Amino acid sequence: MSQSLFIGLMSGTSMDGVDAVLVDFAGPEPKLIATHTEPFPQHLLKGLQRLCQPGQDEINRLGRLDRSVGSLFAKAVNTLLANAGVDKSQVTAIGSHGQTVRHMPNLEVGFTLQIGDPNTIAAETGIDVIADFRRKDIALGGQGAPLVPAFHQQVFAKEGECRVILNIGGIANITWLPGNADAVLGFDTGPGNTLIDAWIQQVKEQPFDMDGEFAESGTTDEKLLKQLLSHPYFALSYPKSTGRELFNGAWLEQQLENFANLDEADIQSTLLDLTCRSIAQDVYKLSWEGELYVCGGGALNAALMRRLGALLPGYSIQTTSALGVDPKWVEGIAFAWLAERHHRGQPANLPAVTGASREAVLGARFPAA
Repeated sequence: MSQSLFIGLMSGTSMDGVDAVLVDFAGPEPKLIATHTEPFPQHLLKGLQRLCQPGQDEINRLGRLDRSVGSLFAKAVNTLLANAGVDKSQVTAIGSHGQTVRHMPNLEVGFTLQIGDPNTIAAETGIDVIADFRRKDIALGGQGAPLVPAFHQQVFAKEGECRVILNIGGIANITWLPGNADAVLGFDTGPGNTLIDAWIQQVKEQPFDMDGEFAESGTTDEKLLKQLLSHPYFALSYPKSTGRELFNGAWLEQQLENFANLDEADIQSTLLDLTCRSIAQDVYKLSWEGELYVCGGGALNAALMRRLGALLPGYSIQTTSALGVDPKWVEGIAFAWLAERHHRGQPANLPAVTGASREAVLGARFPAA
């Protein structure tokens, strides 16, 4: 069996599908071999969205969805391997992020919860699964997030150069790579695509705002933007992480109560500026200039990239393609890398990023045998 092939599975806050990647770690840099995205069936997506809000009969729904999401992740793996013509025996392990349904690290007893039963994935693929990456960091007093900065440091850092890696999924997070491995920082800035997607789904029944065209047809309302930016999360110092628990449709509805006269496109534009402004504020806390590389779904939104560029004139802004990694697959590759770290018994968290008391090997192994 090759010891260098690993699979990464990622499903983020936006729940727009399960990304599966096959990665070879034989060389000095991870090499992406094959990719596949498995869409969520509508009934499963609706069940997950319901579970993300507190409600009745949660434990039964959680248990059923845990298994169903595990099966969907397994399907993503089996399709990936079939399309790539690679036998399961060639793969050392699958690194599965799971689907986050609660992320509440700041409670007195903080916790995070990802579902997608790894036993089900192992049983239905015949491959060992490494999962549950976040809870060790939380047990050590950390936020359990973001976990990708350690991977960014490994793959994107350059000695003596100041770089920011910006991942815009449902939530946006930044990794600060100042050219010195000991000074890496990273944290969630706030909403990425989650609110702009939620709004266009509500008013246009479209899954997302292609290239930000709907936002561009409107005009940002500065009063609403100021109110949105007054959310206490934006004033927190890092380490910090967030999710749907804070930034969701119910919160947005509440914020819009006094803005009933606003045009739908104006609200879309304002939400896009909320994403861009909150990112820019946090980037400026780190440095006034440097190189910024964007990955995640937001990298494909032309209006978002343009507005970000206008807010950050001291930065050269490109996607991670400029560093040799397709922006769509960065997080998937990161979870293959986390599985490889676990397999080798190497730590994968950065205490300066998450606030954990020490470095640790993350995740647990679920054997296929």
